[in-house]
Amino acid sequence: MKKGLYSIGVILLLIAVNATSVLAQDGWISLFNGKNFDGWKIGANASSFTVVDGTIQVAGPRAHLFYDGPVKNHMFKNFEFKATVMTKPGSNSGIFIHTTYQEDGWPSQGYEVQVNQSHTDYKRTGSLYNVIDVKETYAKDNEWYTEYIKVEGKHITIKINDKVVVDYEESDVDKREGEMKNRFLKTGTFALQAHDPKSVVFYKDIMVKPLTE
Repeated sequence: MKKGLYSIGVILLLIAVNATSVLAQDGWISLFNGKNFDGWKIGANASSFTVVDGTIQVAGPRAHLFYDGPVKNHMFKNFEFKATVMTKPGSNSGIFIHTTYQEDGWPSQGYEVQVNQSHTDYKRTGSLYNVIDVKETYAKDNEWYTEYIKVEGKHITIKINDKVVVDYEESDVDKREGEMKNRFLKTGTFALQAHDPKSVVFYKDIMVKPLTE
């Protein structure tokens, strides 16, 4: 009887560990299990996202993959976020923060953090798109690099391979118009972007560290 209870306890523990995202060291939590899109939601053109060798491969027409899982009920305010990324030559993608799910189109909520080493768009990796545009290239195509985003209060810090490329304090929201009018900090989820059929990008080790709100 005791042996049976012990076995049940072990099984329940394993289920609990694997049922949700895995807590890593120092408060970092994995958002992607490397196997499937559990905890994520894709709108139109879902085939633009596939899981390949433990990574998210982005390749296809415009689409967005939104985190929709249990961590913070996919509503983040203050956090640190990081992902390991690799772009193929000529590719464009992005990481949205403080956004919300929408079926199609470019996300209208939140900010986009650019992923682009060599696409025709001059706004390079690490840009806080259309707000603080980075023209220098801090990563290379065909090589893995780390993209890090921190939001605390009204402050956004972006690092590429541990180098700060954006250090921004939000203060001009009331002056924004057109497609930028809803691009400001509030709360929201993360999304990965498929930009166009010629852009091929890989993501892995997608992690978040929620901060005190």
